[in-house]
Amino acid sequence: MFVTPAYAQAAGGAGGAFASFVPLILIFAIMYFLLIRPQQKKVKQHQKMVEALRRGDQVVTAGGLIGKVSKVKDDGEIEVELADGVRVRVVKATISQVISKTEPAAS
Repeated sequence: MFVTPAYAQAAGGAGGAFASFVPLILIFAIMYFLLIRPQQKKVKQHQKMVEALRRGDQVVTAGGLIGKVSKVKDDGEIEVELADGVRVRVVKATISQVISKTEPAAS
């Protein structure tokens, strides 16, 4: 009348072990396409934006400061002019948005 745990475990077999991993695989696939992949795309876009910074671009920093890029340095920093005569050094990665871009000079 009652099924012992030993019979219940033996009934699953090798197919039952794989079937128990299918939901985990599906959850990982859904997480990848809904969370991981869009985040990687956003990071790539941010890196591309930061690499394209030039003198004269108006930017917003992560701290909310708005200013114009006055100098682009090679060591991962830029110099941003917040007001007349007020210049600060900012790490390039902390630039959150480019408000207006300058046009490239005609050669």
